[in-house]
Amino acid sequence: MSDAAGGAGASVPTGKDAPARRRLLAIADSDSYVKWGASLVDRLSDDTWDIDFLVLRSPLQPSATQLVAAVADTRWAATPPEVIDFADFAQRVADVDPDAVLLATRGPVVKVMLRAALAVARRRPIFVTGLPGISIPATRKAIAYRSQSDLMVLHSAREIRDFGKLADKMTVPQRFGLASLPFFPPADDIVEAGVPGGPIVFASQAKVPADREDRVQLLGWLAETARRNPGQKVVIKVRAAAGEAQTHAEQWDYSALLAELPGGAPANLVVEGGAMSKHLATASGLVTVSSTAAIEAIGLGVPVLLLDDFGVSKKLINKVFVGSGVLAPASEMIAGRFRRPHPEWLDDNYFHPASSDDWEKRLLKLIRKRDNEKLKVHTQHAGTTGGSLREAWDRKRALGSYDRTLSGYVALLIGSPFAFALRCLGWGRRRAKRALKALRRMLRPNGVTAAVPVVLAGAGAGAGADSSATAGQPVLVAVELPPAREPRIALTSAPVADVAPIAAAAHPVDDAERRTA
Repeated sequence: MSDAAGGAGASVPTGKDAPARRRLLAIADSDSYVKWGASLVDRLSDDTWDIDFLVLRSPLQPSATQLVAAVADTRWAATPPEVIDFADFAQRVADVDPDAVLLATRGPVVKVMLRAALAVARRRPIFVTGLPGISIPATRKAIAYRSQSDLMVLHSAREIRDFGKLADKMTVPQRFGLASLPFFPPADDIVEAGVPGGPIVFASQAKVPADREDRVQLLGWLAETARRNPGQKVVIKVRAAAGEAQTHAEQWDYSALLAELPGGAPANLVVEGGAMSKHLATASGLVTVSSTAAIEAIGLGVPVLLLDDFGVSKKLINKVFVGSGVLAPASEMIAGRFRRPHPEWLDDNYFHPASSDDWEKRLLKLIRKRDNEKLKVHTQHAGTTGGSLREAWDRKRALGSYDRTLSGYVALLIGSPFAFALRCLGWGRRRAKRALKALRRMLRPNGVTAAVPVVLAGAGAGAGADSSATAGQPVLVAVELPPAREPRIALTSAPVADVAPIAAAAHPVDDAERRTA
């Protein structure tokens, strides 16, 4: 962040000695990106920057209510940002002639908007992108979609390290800038908070957990928490009401699933929207599986609990919390035992000193370099085959019905059969890879299942033993140890040679990450 102007009595540079003011044009598309983008640029100094913040009209455009919540704690709270079409964005770039453009959008949208801005800009702007929250593990798609940007903003030393290694592996010459997550005060100012007896806030996620059964089970835990604490409200905080769009599509809405709770939902278990900061201001604790709201709560000093009953994996986006001390089972939530993270975890994960933030310095340095020399535009890492038809396809896929160009419809008509064929081919390859991985696990000596022959000391020995088992007869004990689950033990009196191999359980780490970067 830029330093404030000099103290009392300090001379203020004027004329040619004064630092040049810079123009930043920022645009966001979905609710989470609007919140991130607005909060990020809101921290920039008014002494250095003139900022225009816009929202892209798209299939994931936030509703008026979502927009108000997303910018609630920024300079746009009184007057929400303007919503514009894709074509208007290109015209705005041409008219404003910005020094920098922040594309606070999903990866596929970054790709098409960057092209559009380059085509009309009078001077080549510096392009900034980033990810709105927890971004561990680093993903290839996140880097590939943003490979033409000049600076990618991340939020922890660990993210910078992991994304840097992956970018090098992909041979993508990406620059990374560090910024504290902008949803809470700087790490230097964290104080213990939390209101005893205040609401317990559950930060829901559209895609985690993904399975219907898991979400119903999670609701059951929340209901039990509410029943154990009748004088305390348990809030299921949602990002979108029914019919509203959000960054990730939600198949199983918690509001709809509440009706399936045995015996109905307790009166103090409620579903609410609104700004997370307002919920945390009165909360006694926050619980989630892996929402960025956990980081926001930690930053505000509110105790947290990250449910690990479903495992710890890339798919669940919670591997970053390993070693933090805040991962725990639902029984801890029901008992009201929330956690505070270990100090040694904080510095490497989102709570570095504010003085370590360097994204603005890096951006200004790139702008000055652009002022003095012609900057090369990086080559798009992947997805360039097909020329103008491919560009039209990318635009139509990113904007959906909000791309009304003839070329977009033509590209969709021509490209859809090929895309379907490629998806089928990819599905077949993924199935084959999963089968091979399962086979390797079964053959590994230290795989997830092990079959151990033992000799019973007496008839019927051991819980669950078949009554036909006799003393001295070898039996097979099968122990299955899926990650982060209780071991399941099966005892059978069948001779070892007659027992079929036990299929390995699906390992969550091997599942492909479904998150849209």
